[in-house]
Amino acid sequence: MSKRSIFDEVIKNAAADQADGGGDQEGAVASRARKPMNFAARRLDTFEEAAKLLKKPAISLKPDEVSIWPGNARDYAALTEERVRTLIDSLVAENGNRIPVIVRPTPNGEKRYELVTGTRRHWAVAWLNANDHPEISLYASIEDLTDEAAFRVADIENREREDISDYERAINYKEALQAHYGGVQRRMSERLKLSPGTLSRYIALSEMPRTIVAAFGSPRDLTLHFAKPLLPLMDDREKLARMEQAASALSEEQSLKQSFDEAVIPAGEVVARLLSAANDTQARARRQKQALCTSSGREFGQVERDRATELIVKIVPTDSSIDELIEGLRAAIERSRIWTKTRA
Repeated sequence: MSKRSIFDEVIKNAAADQADGGGDQEGAVASRARKPMNFAARRLDTFEEAAKLLKKPAISLKPDEVSIWPGNARDYAALTEERVRTLIDSLVAENGNRIPVIVRPTPNGEKRYELVTGTRRHWAVAWLNANDHPEISLYASIEDLTDEAAFRVADIENREREDISDYERAINYKEALQAHYGGVQRRMSERLKLSPGTLSRYIALSEMPRTIVAAFGSPRDLTLHFAKPLLPLMDDREKLARMEQAASALSEEQSLKQSFDEAVIPAGEVVARLLSAANDTQARARRQKQALCTSSGREFGQVERDRATELIVKIVPTDSSIDELIEGLRAAIERSRIWTKTRA
């Protein structure tokens, strides 16, 4: 299904009074000869098709009249002049944004409107207003959209954005899954016209432990491609523990390189080192096992200790009293503390 068709469905639900006019335009768009387009042309074409359905004029706003809707995938706080430099130059050359952003009214909000799509354009115009270009305004289309419809509209645009990272989309999808779809992935995939398998991989990526994410030079480097071999290992407790230990060392290396303005460790190498740690049979052998016993010598479980001094306790129900079990655990913990001090 084309992005124009997806936009059609979103707007049809959000603005029923405009639904009758979409059919003829769909035929006209479908019959139009399509030539290979670059990224900017595709985005402009997508908006033009959607704008024919919206049928609402665009207006000029100042960035400070618009708040940022938190439901969008892009991290507004992470934007910098360097990241949007090309866009800033384009806005100066064209005296504003050629492709309108989409905002919605916020009658009860602190500001008049809330930004649904166009985060980079908003940031760039705000930067220009603060840096000798107060004449440049934000060209915007105003739409009445529910949160769920706003999410889908933003997602349509984000799929054309090459600088929206997989990890940003994953976090956005995870939040939207609970906020708009009751945690039901199939329902969300149907609404987004996204395959269940693809959505499932994004959700799994969003649940990647922060310790693993920190091993990469930037969360933006953690794509679905690089996450694919790591995700199946998340349910293996021992392998995950070894990966997290390796990730901690990688994170320190990355920070050191960044502090000296050196190139970070590439994502491919990060993944290779994490996989190597996960499958390190020698590390597995280093895990020490010891029986848990009560003061009377009765065994009631097992405690495992790895080289990171993590204790994994397995208890087998017995007739021993709770106090006896607690005393046995206390003794195991004390032995671990002594072992740690001797290692130090």
